[in-house]
Amino acid sequence: MLRRRCDHGRGTGETGGAMRILMIEDEVPLAEAVARGLRREGFDVECVHDGIGGLERAREGGYDAIILDILLPKMNGYKVCETLRGEGVWTPILMLTAKDGEYDEAEALDTGADDFLSKPFSFVVLVARLRALLRRGAPKVATLQIGSLTLDPARRTCRRAGREIELTRREFTLLEALMQRGGAVASKDALLEEVWGPEFEGDRNIVEVYVGYLRRKIDDGFDPHMLHTVRGAGYRIVADDGT
Repeated sequence: MLRRRCDHGRGTGETGGAMRILMIEDEVPLAEAVARGLRREGFDVECVHDGIGGLERAREGGYDAIILDILLPKMNGYKVCETLRGEGVWTPILMLTAKDGEYDEAEALDTGADDFLSKPFSFVVLVARLRALLRRGAPKVATLQIGSLTLDPARRTCRRAGREIELTRREFTLLEALMQRGGAVASKDALLEEVWGPEFEGDRNIVEVYVGYLRRKIDDGFDPHMLHTVRGAGYRIVADDGT
């Protein structure tokens, strides 16, 4: 296993203590440069330079966030992320790649990443994205239920009337944000900030796209439908059993 300790320090982060960051990046000069910059921002950074080593380190826990490259030796970042999520490790992950394009981003998010940043990137943007992930933190563990629909963030499972529904990471986060409101309306702006982050600069219609994905999954074959659009206001989950 190829692993080394990068520059790190015990600065003070936004929450009053040093945030521990695991950086899995095979470009050693880049990893060291980012680690030095994050140290100046008050983070404690550890670097690993291959996928298998990064997976083993991430399994040990104790990190507040993971910066994960996709093109890694031994195991690529997609597989590292997918494996961690499958094992119930929900540390926020910011995925880095030299690739570009919506399909690469979609694959990164679908394997369980929380955010995506293409190389070359601005260090200022990296820090902003990282802090946004840290503010959101790991998923909440309380099971949510509205009518026949249940969502278990700890096990990452979704069921309606006992039928298991497979969701991508982003779909799961969006449904969680809706269900946490207990039937109240969530505006597009609120969902955009909560699910995609305050620094998101893409098309705001991404919310509508993912609401469409959710509808096809949680309402397909069921009556009545639970995911409703409130014209001019946003979206809400309505109980289907009269409760």
